[in-house]
Amino acid sequence: MPWWSWVILGLVLAAIELATPGGFFIIFFGIAALVVGGLVLSRVVAAAWIQWLLFPIIAVVALRLFRQPLLGWMRTREGADEIDSLVGEVALASGEIPPGQHGRAELRGSSWAARNVDTRPLTAGQRCRVVAVQGLMLDLRQE
Repeated sequence: MPWWSWVILGLVLAAIELATPGGFFIIFFGIAALVVGGLVLSRVVAAAWIQWLLFPIIAVVALRLFRQPLLGWMRTREGADEIDSLVGEVALASGEIPPGQHGRAELRGSSWAARNVDTRPLTAGQRCRVVAVQGLMLDLRQE
C-alpha cells in the first residue's frame, strides 16, 4: 500500500475519534496508520504483509501504553477546574452555624454541607464567602 494511503487512513481515523464521544480507542489506530505511513515513506518497510502486520501491533501497543494515562489526565483536569471554581463564590447559610460547627449552605442552587471557619456565627440567610472546599464540604466565612 502506498504511504499516502496510510496517512489518509490515519487522518480519517483521527477525525472519527474527534467526531465521536468515546474513550480514546480509534485514535491509536489512526496513530498506527500514520506511523506505518511514515515507515513506508522512509523505505524502512516495503512489503505489504509487513505493513498490515505492523498496523495492528503498533495500535494495540499504543493503546495499552497510553490510553489509561491519557484518561487519567483528562479526568484530573476536569475535576480540578470544577471544584476549584467554587472558592471565592458567595453562598447563603441555610440555618444558624456557630463558629467551628457544621451546617448547610445554598450555593449555585444546591444544598451543600458547610463548616463555619469564622470566629463569628453565621445566621440563616446570611451571605458568606467560600474560602476552601474539602471534598463535599464548603468552608465559609462571613462576607
